[in-house]
Amino acid sequence: MCQECGCGKAAEYAVDGVPQKGGSRLVRLDAPIPITHTHDGHEHTHEHDHEHPHTHALDLQVGVLDKNARLAERNRGYFHGKDVLAVNVLSSPGSGKTALIERMIAELDGKRGVGVIVGDLETDNDAQRLRRAGAQAVQVTTGTVCHLDAEMVARAAEKLDFADVGLLLIENVGNLVCPAAYDLGEDLRAVLLSVTEGEDKPLKYPTIFKSAHVVIVNKIDIAEAVGFQRELALDNIRRVAPQAAIFELSARTGEGIDAWWEYLERCLRSMDEPHGAP
Repeated sequence: MCQECGCGKAAEYAVDGVPQKGGSRLVRLDAPIPITHTHDGHEHTHEHDHEHPHTHALDLQVGVLDKNARLAERNRGYFHGKDVLAVNVLSSPGSGKTALIERMIAELDGKRGVGVIVGDLETDNDAQRLRRAGAQAVQVTTGTVCHLDAEMVARAAEKLDFADVGLLLIENVGNLVCPAAYDLGEDLRAVLLSVTEGEDKPLKYPTIFKSAHVVIVNKIDIAEAVGFQRELALDNIRRVAPQAAIFELSARTGEGIDAWWEYLERCLRSMDEPHGAP
């Protein structure tokens, strides 16, 4: 269950239509992960026998994210071991994530294999679309869950042939709230803001922008038509996410794509260096 909105059970999801049960080879979900908690002035694991007159609502939330963080680190190590750069792409629905990934696949033009893990509540429409564009694509249908988590990514990654993948793109569920809380094992977190969403979106949903390495302003080809106030939007992004690199582009026309592409190329080259992505 999501710690933010109380959506459905994270265990009820499918990878390419197959319901998931049990542990994966990649993350070894059956491996012991000792979880400690603190209360009444001391800390211990659950292997103890004294009484607990208190509630554990807060401890459960911490435990869920703690487990996810550990699985995410395993994912990251696995991807680095395969010399794969992993990019988590997040946005609200309809901002152009799939179109941007299609454009990136076309720009690579087979020079580097692309794997995509797609998260949606239902359908595999986007995965089919990206396979037609030339990528390996795995669909995670989350049912009622509003985000991907590290376990889902690990199980989906088992479907990919990493011998032919140098860039892994994770198209997260369209949502500007809950996905921000879940590290998936990515190297880069890219948040899209389309010009149709309003200039104040970074102020309304600051958490996801604060966690971004990159903010991409998409659909600039229609900015004038929708009355998009560019300077105000950029100011709002900088107020909330001063750490993020900002790119303005149109995934549909390719306008402005070169700057984003050059940045991503530097990240791909840096995978050969000990520190990973810049």
